[in-house]
Amino acid sequence: MPKAYDNDLRRKVIEAIELNGMKRCEASEYFGISRNTIHQWFQLKSATGDVKPKPTKRRGHSHKISDWEKFRGFVSAHPDKTQTAMAQLWEGDISDRTISRALKKIGFTRKKRPMATESEMNKSEQTSVSS
Repeated sequence: MPKAYDNDLRRKVIEAIELNGMKRCEASEYFGISRNTIHQWFQLKSATGDVKPKPTKRRGHSHKISDWEKFRGFVSAHPDKTQTAMAQLWEGDISDRTISRALKKIGFTRKKRPMATESEMNKSEQTSVSS
């Protein structure tokens, strides 16, 4: 979705048309915006009384988990549960995939050991080579 024009530019265009008597097509060329955009701003002004852009929705996946400290506490209380079980225990309607993304965001991992271990074969080879 493209970014909305600044509120300052919107006001300047509206003032140029209403107060200075500039035609919409002239304002369109002068400010480098389309006439349709100017028309939409006038419709917005008549509907709401202002030309501020409408608030946009947050981008990305659903933002059902907003209190991250509470979620960390929930995960530490239920570390052995599956993501599906966590989704059922979490308050509100939430999917296991949302739980998965949230676990990744807080850095929670299912691995039992923090460091990867070398295989036994490599250890025996290292000791026989160094002897």
